Amino acid sequence: MNFYGAKDLADNLRTVRKNTVIIAEEIPEDRYSFRATPETRTVAQLLIHLAVAPRMAEQIHAIERRTALEGFDFPGMLHSIVDEEKTPRSKAQIIALLRDEGERWARWLESQSDDFLAERVKLPHGMTPTSKTRFEMLMSTKEHEMHHRGQLMLMERMIGLVPHLTRQMQERMATVSSSSAR
Repeated sequence: MNFYGAKDLADNLRTVRKNTVIIAEEIPEDRYSFRATPETRTVAQLLIHLAVAPRMAEQIHAIERRTALEGFDFPGMLHSIVDEEKTPRSKAQIIALLRDEGERWARWLESQSDDFLAERVKLPHGMTPTSKTRFEMLMSTKEHEMHHRGQLMLMERMIGLVPHLTRQMQERMATVSSSSAR
């Protein structure tokens, strides 16, 4: 019995993406060119990266249905993602890309069977572990987005915004404090 399957993964990915979209909506378009340091991505590039990065997992698991990663064209795939990041887009276009790509990916994820998620994929020679389940590899798309969303939240702070998740937590704490003071 699996306690966390494809539907759960897709639902949680949707929640993560919803929060990423809220950040994208709250950052003013004139701040989409902000970068924390000269060698990092801009807000716009980071949001586009989040929108299109799952395409690598899609290529591996949905299109090629690989059982081994030896010989996979990682450089070519990474190059196509970087090219997408460099493609100029408006704030509205980036938000639409986040929504559309996120939902398309979540729909594919939720359609996968437990047997498919349990399949092991052999990693390139010299890596430890030597293989991972598809489930673990697919879950990493959500983890990857959460990692970069943390960067976006720090960037929000740097441009003078309080992230929505922080505001929500502060509101809950204020409610609890006012309730216990009665």
